[in-house]
Amino acid sequence: MLFCVSQLSGQMVELFEACQQQLSDLERKELCRAQLQREIQRLFPLARLYLAGSSLNGFGSRNSDADLCLVIQAAPVNMSVTSYIERPQLIRAKVPILKFRDKVSGVEFDLNVNNTVGIRNTFLLRSYANTEQRVRPIILVIKRWARHHGINDASKGTLSSYTLVLMVLHYLQTLPEPVIPSLQKEYPECFSPTMEIHLVPERPKDIPLYSSSNDASLGELLLGFLKYYASVFSWDKQVISVREAKALPKSNSLEWRDKFICVEEPFDGTNTARAVHEKVKFDAIKAQFTESWQVLQLRKDLNFILPVRNTIQSR
Repeated sequence: MLFCVSQLSGQMVELFEACQQQLSDLERKELCRAQLQREIQRLFPLARLYLAGSSLNGFGSRNSDADLCLVIQAAPVNMSVTSYIERPQLIRAKVPILKFRDKVSGVEFDLNVNNTVGIRNTFLLRSYANTEQRVRPIILVIKRWARHHGINDASKGTLSSYTLVLMVLHYLQTLPEPVIPSLQKEYPECFSPTMEIHLVPERPKDIPLYSSSNDASLGELLLGFLKYYASVFSWDKQVISVREAKALPKSNSLEWRDKFICVEEPFDGTNTARAVHEKVKFDAIKAQFTESWQVLQLRKDLNFILPVRNTIQSR
């Protein structure tokens, strides 16, 4: 059976509605966060614990881990393990992460200390998720597509979910008729990089919906996204910038020199795609964009690049 783009859009909506994080999922994570914050404040009364990442930014799915950021002013932190968490494991990354599981809810957590840029970008992404109704479905589908094809795991030298989200937002910003603007340019007072961290969750709340003159369907946007990174974007010459809503020329600075993929972190200007440091992994990522675009434009059936039913069942 030949599919058309409207049927492709329907498959994307079906996948999104089945896999998106539910309010009950978020409430369970928030309950754990509040309980753990109370425990930590017994040792550090001024400490604050924030939910961050996909759990809060609008792009989470039902099986997403929960990211936590502990903001604390003290020097060395004694990472005391309480009675209701298990399997603690320290991950020595650029930002060290303590992984653990809540015994009661079963939620898996990744906790970092004082990575405040993660809190800032969580609320920036949350604002993008809420500003246009097509943003959340296309990002969920693309994250699932990338995971299915093995190109969505920074620990294995491919793309982090955060980088993928920025890549999608950049594409939606740079269409001839943009689907979304640069929120940092439109509302600089809501996303100041120097804003006190406790104010960050409140400032973007009144940003209105964006009225786009682009009426492309989800299916058309997915095809355009794959085509953009398969044949339009210049990986060797350009830097993806959501902050500026355009591709910037790649400079010879240490941050971008000799990097295969350059994606600007919207607040601190670092490269979120630094995990892609092997040419073989970079080539595999590019090849997957090209192959999926070629298949999807011919078939218009999501199952040819992402098995819909199996993905829903494994949500």
